Parts: sequence; C-alpha cells; structure tokens
Amino acid sequence: MLLCFRVSALSAAALLFLAGCQNTSLSDQSTFADSALSVQDVSDVAYYKNDELLRKGVVQFREKNYGKAYATFKRSVEVFPEDPHAWLGYAASADQLGRFNNADIAYKKLAKMIPGRPEYYNNLGYSHLLRGDLRQARNLFLKAYEIDPSNETTANNLELLRNSDKFAKRAS
Repeated sequence: MLLCFRVSALSAAALLFLAGCQNTSLSDQSTFADSALSVQDVSDVAYYKNDELLRKGVVQFREKNYGKAYATFKRSVEVFPEDPHAWLGYAASADQLGRFNNADIAYKKLAKMIPGRPEYYNNLGYSHLLRGDLRQARNLFLKAYEIDPSNETTANNLELLRNSDKFAKRAS
C-alpha cells in the first residue's frame, strides 16, 4: 500500500510538472504525447537545453565571431524551427557574413512569426543598410521607430543611416 502511494504520488508530481511546462490543458496532453511519438527518426537529434544554442549564438555574435554565430543559429533553427529568436540570430549572422540570400529566407519566416514587431523591421532595415539600399533601410527603421520610439537600437540605426547618407553625399 505504501509503495502504491509513492508511485501514485510520483505520477501526480510528474503530471503537475508537465502541466506547468506546457501551455495546453490536461485534455491536450494526450495530443501532445501522440505528436511527440510521431517523430520519424530521432537518432541524430542531439539533446539541447531550451536556450543553450541561443545563448551560445548570442555570445559568438557579440564577440563578432559571425561564422560561429551563424553555424550555431543555423543549428538552432533546425532544432527549434518555431523560435523567432533563433531566426533573428540566424538572419543577423547571415547579414554580417554577406549571405543575404540566407538572411532573406529567415526574414520571410520572421514576417509570418512576428509581423509588426520592431525587432523585425529594425533587423531587416539593418540588412538593407549592409546591402547599400539606404532608402529601404530608412523606411524599415522608421517603421520600427513608429512602433517603439523608445528603442535605442532603432534610434542608433537611424543615426548610423544619417551618417551613412551624409558620407554618401560628401563622396559624390
């Protein structure tokens, strides 16, 4: 009887833990379990803590190791294809490496995932700035600024664009 109580207590604790981690109701748990079991082949899938790849990618990006950041974020979007942070990191890393075709793929995904977010418009604007398309960069930075005027990154990018525009006028 005591063993039965321990098993059911452990089962209840596990169920409560799972219910706390999921954004679904208990009635949806069977659906979640069924979909988890339908994965074809998981033999080559490595285990990652939820944010391990993202943290590594951000560190590499901040240290300007864009190739390593790109590889880490690429793996992150493969493992977590619905994570907009992974896609933002992938796009930004691709931009820094001049792989604009890969960045464009990420921005298309992000347009569906986080439409109307200032991060999206700001990053896409920076991508266009790196490509030399200053007019489109300005339009995108202004969209980001309209959504969140207090965003320092967008304000800095607008200033960077102003400086780029002034330099271009002096050079001609």
